[in-house]
Amino acid sequence: MKLGLQLRLKQTLAPQLIQSLKMLQMPVLKLEQTIRHELAINPMLEEVEDDVDNDSELESSESEKEDEKDDQLDWEDYLFDDEEGYKVKENREEKEERFDGPGIQAINLYDHLLEQLSLLKLTEQEHLIGEYIIGNISPEGYLTISIPEMAEELAIESFKVEAVLKMIQKFDPTGVGARDLRESLLIQLKDKGLENSLAYRIVEEHINELDRKSILQIAKLMNVPVEKAQQAMSIIKNLSPTPTQGRFDAGAMPVVPDLIVEKFGDDFIVFHNDRYIPKLRINSNYKSLMKRGSKTSKDTKQYVKQKLEQARWLLNSINQRRTTMINVMNAIIEMQHDFFEKGQAFLKPMIMEDIAQKVNMNVATISRVSNGKYVQTPLGVYEIKYFFNSGISRTNGENMAKRAVKQRIEEIIKAEQPDKPLSDQEIYRELNKEGIQLARRTVTKYREELKIPPARLRKRVPNSVNK
Repeated sequence: MKLGLQLRLKQTLAPQLIQSLKMLQMPVLKLEQTIRHELAINPMLEEVEDDVDNDSELESSESEKEDEKDDQLDWEDYLFDDEEGYKVKENREEKEERFDGPGIQAINLYDHLLEQLSLLKLTEQEHLIGEYIIGNISPEGYLTISIPEMAEELAIESFKVEAVLKMIQKFDPTGVGARDLRESLLIQLKDKGLENSLAYRIVEEHINELDRKSILQIAKLMNVPVEKAQQAMSIIKNLSPTPTQGRFDAGAMPVVPDLIVEKFGDDFIVFHNDRYIPKLRINSNYKSLMKRGSKTSKDTKQYVKQKLEQARWLLNSINQRRTTMINVMNAIIEMQHDFFEKGQAFLKPMIMEDIAQKVNMNVATISRVSNGKYVQTPLGVYEIKYFFNSGISRTNGENMAKRAVKQRIEEIIKAEQPDKPLSDQEIYRELNKEGIQLARRTVTKYREELKIPPARLRKRVPNSVNK
């Protein structure tokens, strides 16, 4: 048996950094809700209606805290003890106008999944991957982006994304994070312990044929008695085609941009959308206590110090979030300048690693800025992650963004003759003439992603004209 000392480095996140990361991840309406909640529970914070500079308020509150002495405060004048804890004394004039705080908010799928993610013991990288995956899950519960695309965006290996996705696919609701109906049904069956069942085999091998075959045909196809095929189909019919099963439907949520981009002369200027963000400062009542003596217990003082520290952290986090988002958007504009000047066809290939290097931040920060947040531009409102995409090679050596290729496919189809719609092969040839190099099956994939039916379903015979 040996005794010894071992030196080990362990990375821990300070509470302030954790708060900053959470706030960076929030879209603007969620941020407003969080700030309103903090206003309701922290007596050291107050909202100001006039145009007060938050930074100067923050600096003054920090200097006051550094200079304060415990015995200079008349804590009894501001707080009192009772059996239940500490309460803030209310001014008589304000007693009738209490702020009750925000009402109970229904949890959405995004927050529901993030909460489950936080319960897992993950590395910082795995948590980032999990956040990014969850940010790309539709309200119906399906994953809307491929693993290779996510791996490219985050500049990490695909198998790491796959591993975290498998964890998320075990979350509630069952089947969430699936890439298609087949995978969702298989996850649901596995959750019921039916991985070795006939129902599982039918879904795994013949999901695309079920709507065209009778029970008798399925029984023959699976080489089983009709009764067993009927039982298996009954199990499949009781599964949910959408993982969320309507649990998180809260109506259409308004898209509120966090950032606004406007053009002034030849320059694009980025503004933070502060319309919904309450202006905060350290409660002015606190300042009047600085010159008085103290008669209050150390526990009460410690409580107030804690609330002051939390108020400072909140103000710091809000300012840091604003600065980070503006810096990231400025870098995006610099790299995608042609898009902002000329339109969607000029969107360039760009991944998060490109912006991370430009602003000297890590990819995790760029991901948090991009997911679920929108920017209002002269061309319209876009989710920030819209600007990140991989590229398609052209014969002239340049790269073209996938989204720009999709737009070109859409334009080609819109220009076709209604009675002679272009096949995917013909669209493929047209793109090749323009120097856009991609496989014919990729044309089909992009057309389907654009929700455009195949040529045989687009054909429209013109009305005959009497001569």
